[in-house]
Amino acid sequence: MARPEQLARLAPLAGLSAERLAELAEVSPVERAARGSDPLRERRPAQSVFLLEGEVLVAYQGGGTFVVVGGSEEARAALNRQKNRVARARAITDVELLVLDDETLDVLATWDQVATGEAGAAISGALSRGHLRSGAFAQLPAAHIDELLKRFERVGAARGDTVLREGDEGDYYYVIESGRFQVERLVGGARVVLAELKSGDAFGEEALVSEAKRNASVIALTDGELLRLTRADFNQLLREPLLRRVAFEQAAEKVLAGALWLDVRYPSEYQYDKLPGAINVPLAEVRNMFAVLDRSREYIAYCQSGRRSAAAAFLFAQRGFKVWVLEGGLKAAEKRA
Repeated sequence: MARPEQLARLAPLAGLSAERLAELAEVSPVERAARGSDPLRERRPAQSVFLLEGEVLVAYQGGGTFVVVGGSEEARAALNRQKNRVARARAITDVELLVLDDETLDVLATWDQVATGEAGAAISGALSRGHLRSGAFAQLPAAHIDELLKRFERVGAARGDTVLREGDEGDYYYVIESGRFQVERLVGGARVVLAELKSGDAFGEEALVSEAKRNASVIALTDGELLRLTRADFNQLLREPLLRRVAFEQAAEKVLAGALWLDVRYPSEYQYDKLPGAINVPLAEVRNMFAVLDRSREYIAYCQSGRRSAAAAFLFAQRGFKVWVLEGGLKAAEKRA
């Protein structure tokens, strides 16, 4: 992995805080290229390639060459982001490289610049590492992030506290800053543990997105700190920007192009009138599918009315999945049939 001090020398990262540099270093493997190879060959346009160690000859379009030495002033900029357009490159020695997605750089810079003040520092710490590269917050425009940080309220929770109670109305969306929390539900009069949550995890969104009552309770297993957002702020700054809706005709075109239908209803409903090729992922099972579904695919979530599918799509969006909501649900699809 790259070292924070190496990252601090690079021009796009020089302004990041020590905390952000440490987080980035943990998810930034160093690549090695052999002498004589082209370290820029077959790179995606949205990637920046930095030279950490060694020497590389850069050839410009229209003529001219330049030798970049790792650790030098010239190596502060990405090899493929020079003032003149680069045609090719050749490693003069064995080299060490750092390859970063431009989107990751942008997200890091955005969070680092807007995360000021107590609320900003709190949520910035709660949403580290994996949250920087994907998920709900990484997809928001900078203006929304700035406003979001202002509206989050920090609250404490003591061990044994019931933060959410099954059957209550949805009022807040929560992000865990510290501590451990347990999600449980009453089934046949017995408590069933559904999940254990830790720092960075979010909860409370299902009732807000689907406009239904809480379907589970959340209990504090340890003392902890939470960041909470009111229903109104959640809808304005998170729900609406992240819920991507699509009409049935456009959804069908996406499926023909490779997207998959996600039926988030109960299995009994799914068996009765599922769409062709649909995968059944009941709303209660969405979290269990994060490690199963292919993140490179697009999905169209649907239910009967669009309410449950909106909740499912938001849960998936928080984990970086590309999920659309079928506008109006199956009711709308039947009208067009």
